[in-house]
Amino acid sequence: MKQKIKSRKELLKIIKNLKAKGKRIVFTNGCFDLLHIGHIRYLEKAKALGDVLVIGVNSDHSVRRLKGPGRPILPETERSEVLSALGCVDYVTLFDEIDPLTLITALEPHVLVKGGDWKKEQIVGREVVQRTGGKVVIIPFVQRASTSNLIKTILERYEKRN
Repeated sequence: MKQKIKSRKELLKIIKNLKAKGKRIVFTNGCFDLLHIGHIRYLEKAKALGDVLVIGVNSDHSVRRLKGPGRPILPETERSEVLSALGCVDYVTLFDEIDPLTLITALEPHVLVKGGDWKKEQIVGREVVQRTGGKVVIIPFVQRASTSNLIKTILERYEKRN
């Protein structure tokens, strides 16, 4: 499944060819640190919105800037490989910036997807996608399904045993 992991340069060529064949490109992004049921449901729904699902994954450096020094739990190579193993995922690429605007601008996906914890006006890249005739879709958030909650549960259960 590692063949799904592409550099930005490789991915841009692939997406250009797919668009020329009339394929509908769906893009989403995130840290995807400790994959959970919320991620899986979200990605499956995102894939259903088009032909090709591309995931922009925050690099380790980017995650630390967003979430603090204790994150990510899993390194970027492992997070990317786990995502690439999912059947609904077509391509995975890393981005080092604090947000995916540069990547979205380069890819110009037909559909930009984010989770229900986002308001449409907060979604980075929304203007780029809408300006090129694409749409922005918010997929409902799965309650209590978050990496932060998962970490908290693990810590609580581990502390009770010691």
